Amino acid sequence: MVTIHYREIICEGCDEMEILDSDYPLNLTQFAQICGQSPEWVLALLDHDILPTRTSAAVPQFIGEDVGRARRAYRLQRDFEASLPAVAVMLDLLDEIKQLRRQMQRITPSDF
Repeated sequence: MVTIHYREIICEGCDEMEILDSDYPLNLTQFAQICGQSPEWVLALLDHDILPTRTSAAVPQFIGEDVGRARRAYRLQRDFEASLPAVAVMLDLLDEIKQLRRQMQRITPSDF
């Protein structure tokens, strides 16, 4: 079975729809528009290591999975009125919890 990721890009002056793979590279402007934020805000996420920096590219490039992380960062910043350094810590802790839960699901009672 093949999974196709579809994203409708809704932004001012942009009426295109595209089928995007999760590995489809997005430039800074496209990524900011998809996230509904400014390019400056996205660059601040990079500065605080909230989004990964891809060293193979001379200019910032993003992929589909980065959109979810950026949107979570925005919600944490908005809901808790948190600074970006605090958001970075919160996201790291949430990632660690997710990883630990996955590890716990793999452990069977006989492992104890």
